[in-house]
Amino acid sequence: MENHKINFGRSLIVPSVQELAKQPITKIPHRYVHHDDHHPAPDDDPLPSLPVIDLHSLLAQASDSCSELNKLHTASTHWGFFQVINHGISESLLEDFKREVLNMFKLPMEDKLKLWQEEDNHEGFGQLFVVSEEQKLDWSDMFYITTLPHNIRQSQLFQKLPLILREKLEAYSMEMKRVAMAILGQMGKALGMDIEEMSELFQDGFQSVRMNYYPPCPQPDMALGFSPHSDADALTILYQLNDTAGLQIRKDGKWVTVKPQPGALVVNVGDIMEIVTNGVYKSVEHRAIVNSNNERMSVATFYSSSMGTELGPARSLVAQHGATKFRRVPLETYLKEFFARKLDGKSYLDFMKLD
Repeated sequence: MENHKINFGRSLIVPSVQELAKQPITKIPHRYVHHDDHHPAPDDDPLPSLPVIDLHSLLAQASDSCSELNKLHTASTHWGFFQVINHGISESLLEDFKREVLNMFKLPMEDKLKLWQEEDNHEGFGQLFVVSEEQKLDWSDMFYITTLPHNIRQSQLFQKLPLILREKLEAYSMEMKRVAMAILGQMGKALGMDIEEMSELFQDGFQSVRMNYYPPCPQPDMALGFSPHSDADALTILYQLNDTAGLQIRKDGKWVTVKPQPGALVVNVGDIMEIVTNGVYKSVEHRAIVNSNNERMSVATFYSSSMGTELGPARSLVAQHGATKFRRVPLETYLKEFFARKLDGKSYLDFMKLD
């Protein structure tokens, strides 16, 4: 396969929040103050019943796999979020990968600067979706990198990573692809989609990884760790590295906190999946909040359809529904337009809808 480097765009270079949080400040700088976002009272109940899917049962041809498939379908239709247990990823790989990500955020600033975003490309350390100097910033640092397919990676950035992290990231990204493909295949089954259509769309899918660090914040009620948005991809798989809560989803008009259960991965439906399923499965707005005492760390893996494919409702579902709800565009065009925008709820998906 020939090398086909794709630059999905740039994000304005911003200072490190981790470095800022090390300073003895009692007020956050003006650019981090989000006045217009309602923060829930501290005693708001965490979400009690985020659906839990047993992937082993789902994939087994046992009698209970049908009920697990129904659970997956209901979760994707009504929640857009669920937790996955028995995913088959070895505990040792997860622990090794976690250790290397934690070490990466502990690197001295001079080493991080070698991995920082460049003016013309958003991969590396920094923040994404910063399109103007006036824009409000999130209280977080991230490291973002394209992992699959190999031929579109920024290989220079990969080569600069610490060797053990590179090896663990390689193994982790392949396991994430396996889990994503397993879930996507079952979603296709639940929807009555053409099996080959699902495989063609996602087999060589575009995958990227975002490592997130949310430092303690002196004014947590005025800041956001990550602005409200829905993900542009098909599926996002979140691995929470410590037990500090912070992920919130918008459910029935309220922000509710997700508390991942030990050993589970949190999966959410992205805009691509809402488009492919012609609106049957829903991507859901979510955000990250911060607190004054504890740091929070997580790794999000984004899995999208294959480069070179056209994004639009699956033809087998359009035949079932008799109408198409979304425009058709090349995937590369769709992603470039997404990364060129400021995050703003589900506005990009709205842009994709046919009137």
